Order: sequence, then structure tokens, then C-alpha cells
Amino acid sequence: MTRWKHRPEGATWGDFGPDDMLGRLNLVGPEQVRNGVAEVRDGLVFSLALPLDLPGRTVLNANRFPPVVRPTLRAGAVNFNCDMAVAHPGATDVMSDDLVVLHTQYSTQWDAFGHAGALFDADGDGTAEPVYYNGWRAGEDAVGPDAVVQAGIGSLGDLDGAANGTASTSHAGPVDISHMAGHGVQGRAVLVDLEAHFGPQRTIVGYEEFAGVLDSDGIVVEPGDFLVLHTGFTREVHARGGRPEPGSLDVCAVLDGADPELQGWIRDSEVVAIAADNYAVEAFPPTREVRGTPALPLHELCLFRLGVHLGELWWLPELAEYLRARDRSRFLLTAPPLRLPGATGSPLTPIATV
Repeated sequence: MTRWKHRPEGATWGDFGPDDMLGRLNLVGPEQVRNGVAEVRDGLVFSLALPLDLPGRTVLNANRFPPVVRPTLRAGAVNFNCDMAVAHPGATDVMSDDLVVLHTQYSTQWDAFGHAGALFDADGDGTAEPVYYNGWRAGEDAVGPDAVVQAGIGSLGDLDGAANGTASTSHAGPVDISHMAGHGVQGRAVLVDLEAHFGPQRTIVGYEEFAGVLDSDGIVVEPGDFLVLHTGFTREVHARGGRPEPGSLDVCAVLDGADPELQGWIRDSEVVAIAADNYAVEAFPPTREVRGTPALPLHELCLFRLGVHLGELWWLPELAEYLRARDRSRFLLTAPPLRLPGATGSPLTPIATV
């Protein structure tokens, strides 16, 4: 292993090979898919995605904007409700094409490993360097621009300029989302209904509270399972119709990502990914002093140390209600991200089959 001499405490680096890019998705094979299929009893399908223009505005993250949809051009004409005769004289068709400017982590999403790394002395020289899961290096394996003019939505102003507008300026390489997409994301998932126990008020959930829910509901989580957390958050998002006010979404249960016992459970459970209907999965902004520690400790644990993908802002109310009414918690999850090389996250439309 040439990229690192030391790995973080409790990390899975190297467990799936020196050049691994999948993390715990390596645990999802034919048996786990069959386990998921075995949970299909009624043949009903639930879409677990928000509309991609929700949550609305920039209340959750000032740097992530709703999608921008615009028509393309055809033969110099606006290619929306476009008479094809502009390009093919005498044609009778009417065509529409469009383009999208999309912040990949604005709405229902998966986080790639390249979304969260850490300063860590991987090569043992006494100096911490920025690295990602399995020791992949920032600036070498995952590259981005130094110039602000090559980043952010403002850098898209010259969409016709080959040197700027149409060229990508970052690429997460071995820690991008395309590896997850190429593997496929399907298997047995287990839903933990935090809202049913804690209601709609803001509640920080540590290991003691989380374990209590598992015990109360008779939930068993096994290695290779996808863990899905229902808090009711996206129902609150949807109720605001895309116009949330500052502070209006400080609601619902959220994991205490800094709780060492909860971190230990996630590590020992061997879940392959965690998806939640809330923003960030864990409490953010931080609720405690972060000096010398990560601002997003659960992200650091999952994406950096363990190779566990995180999903955020999933739509779960109908599925949670259906499962609870039937005293069930397991279902077949199908949730591939976009196969978008270079990206550190992706929107998706997860599907639950019960």
C-alpha cells in the first residue's frame, strides 16, 4: 500500500483492497439482494424522492441552489415548442430540449466519499495532509481548481467558452459518485422510525435513545443492510411549499454524530449505507465545540473512515406509515445515483418495494 502507512482508528482502509473505491458496498452481493427481494410481499412501490426543487431557497445551505432549467437552441432558435422546420424545411414536428444547472446535493441525494475527507497523517511523517477514504489524496487523486473564478455558479457565465464555461474544473476521481453507480445500489433496507418515538420537535438522538427505538420496535439490523432513518423532516420541508423561512426547519429528530457509543454501533453493525429524510443525517451546525475535531463527525466516520455512503433529504412518510401499520421495518431498496464521473454527490430517485 503506497498511499498510506497509517490508517485512522477503526477505519476499514485496506480491508477491501489497497485500491478500493466502494467501501462497505463491497458487502452487497447476490445474497444481500436476495434478502431484499425476500422482503417483497405486497408488490407495492414507494418513491422516496423529493421534487428536485425542494427544499426551496437556500435556507439549509447557502451554497446550494435550486435547479435551473432552460431550453437549448436548435438552428439558432429557442428549442422549446420549436417548429422543426427551422432545421428541416417542411417538417411538421414540434420539439423541446433543455439543459439543467444542478447542485448535486441540493435535494434527495447520496454523498460520495469525496464529499468529506480529513486532515490526517496517513504517510507517518508527522504532518497531517488532506486525504479521503482509503487514503486517496486531495490534490493528487481528487483535484479541483485554486481560482475562485473556476468555482461556483458564477463560473458558468460563459457557457459557450470552451476554456471556461463548458469545461469541468474538478474531479473527485477514485472517491467520486460514479463508482457507487457502477456497482449498483440494491438490497435489503431497514427503516428506523424516529418520528414515531420522538415526534416532530427537535431531538438530538444518541446511542441510548437510538438503541431504545430498536428494542421497542423489535428491529434487527444485520451486516450488509441499508439503514434508513425516518424523522418527518421532509414532510416539514414539503409543507412549506419551497419557501422555508430561516429557523423554520429546526425540527425533528437528528442523530448525535459525536456520540462515541453511536459511532461504535455504526462501525460494528456493518451497515453499508445510511440514508435519512433530514439534512446532514447528523446534527448540523454542530451543537458542541469543534476545535480539533470534525464539524461533521458522523460524515467523518462514515465517508472518511468506514466507506459508508450517506443519503440525505429522502421522502419517507408514506413508506414509514405503511411499514408501521404492518409491524414491518424491512423492504427492498433500489437507489442508484447518477453515473456522473467526478461528482462528490448525486441526486437520485430511491425506490422502496414492499
